[in-house]
Amino acid sequence: MSAVLKKRIANRSAKIAVVGLGYVGLPLAVNFAKVGYRVFGLDLDQDRVNKLMAKESYILDIASKELAAVVSSGKLDARCDFSILKEADAVIICVPTPLKRKYTPDISYIVGAVRIIRKYLHKNMLIVLESTTYPGTTDELIKPELEKSGLKSGKDFYLSFSPERIDPGNPKYEVTSITKVVGGLTKEAGELTKALYEKIIVKIHMVSSARAAEMTKLLENTFRIINIGWANEASMMCKKLGIDIWEVIEAAKTKPFGFMPFYPGLGVGGHCIPDDPLYLYWKAKQYGFSSKYIKLSADINLSMPDYAIGRLADIFKARKKTLSKAKLLVMGVTYKKDVKDLRKSPPLILIEKLQEKCPVVDYYDPIIPYLKIGNIDTKSVEFKPAVLSKYDAVIIAADHTAVNYKLLLKSAKLIFDVKNVYGKIINSKVERF
Repeated sequence: MSAVLKKRIANRSAKIAVVGLGYVGLPLAVNFAKVGYRVFGLDLDQDRVNKLMAKESYILDIASKELAAVVSSGKLDARCDFSILKEADAVIICVPTPLKRKYTPDISYIVGAVRIIRKYLHKNMLIVLESTTYPGTTDELIKPELEKSGLKSGKDFYLSFSPERIDPGNPKYEVTSITKVVGGLTKEAGELTKALYEKIIVKIHMVSSARAAEMTKLLENTFRIINIGWANEASMMCKKLGIDIWEVIEAAKTKPFGFMPFYPGLGVGGHCIPDDPLYLYWKAKQYGFSSKYIKLSADINLSMPDYAIGRLADIFKARKKTLSKAKLLVMGVTYKKDVKDLRKSPPLILIEKLQEKCPVVDYYDPIIPYLKIGNIDTKSVEFKPAVLSKYDAVIIAADHTAVNYKLLLKSAKLIFDVKNVYGKIINSKVERF
């Protein structure tokens, strides 16, 4: 059976279904369609499906022109009707994996997707999970759920895990240029997954199991949350010691080995870094192991908006002003430079907390014209000297290439520079994080 499926993959007659058309799923769907596969893009969001079929991309990494080419050719077809899965040879699951509570995974999206797939599961089908999750999800959860159909993994169908490695908005590392890690529940499943992905991805790295592949993703992201947490803690420590953390990081970067720079800030955003390590933390606790590094790092990063507010209150006090009476402007609300992505964005947390303390808290972001924070609907203010000068302080929470920081420096009364935009500029208007 695997030889038949491998042949269909090789001659591109295999039909591929991608479940979940977000930052991970849409780039995969488009790239498989570009090399000749018939791709079914499946999503429960009708608005997403409508936009795709209208050849309008909502993902920064996929240009509308690129999308239009594969939709017009008939190679990519987006829909909400999952019954098309009965025609699919391979199904790639790319659904969200958020947290239920602070340290508890929410795998309901995976479970929901797998139960739908089970309805249409047939012999000789390959299922690949890409959604980041705890080690054991593929064999402990997905395999038994699919086998309720009466079909058996490794005999009737094939199951693998291959973690997504997407860096939204980074043109240097788009999905096809990043090595793909693959771990199958069986050797045949791994080989079929490798055969599929190598049609669009430059290099495939095979591991011995789905669990090893699941752990690989969590190791990568936990490495980042721990080092960002340490950078934030070092920043607070340096403030107490009267040392410039940014100068220290620049100096440490001159070492050509054994050091990688991480920078302090308001915390971590997006899906991967805030949530994924906590999947590992939760799973390890099921085995009686408590990861102190993960919890400590997560707690430090979550505390940074409060730390920033405390720093701002001290700055106002030193200038004989009161934060509780201040009019504030937060510049930048995305979690990543020049990327229109608000998922878990720390500036949003900062704004919500400031709204509880200050009479006026507005925002400016050139790529986010409208915003809802809590129950408050608001819009970006205009970037004009007359507007900027009316605020008691401007907080640079995220930086964007499109912002004229020279104009800001000239117009603002006080700038609290969280992102080190002004570097070594010595100016009475600028207070560094």
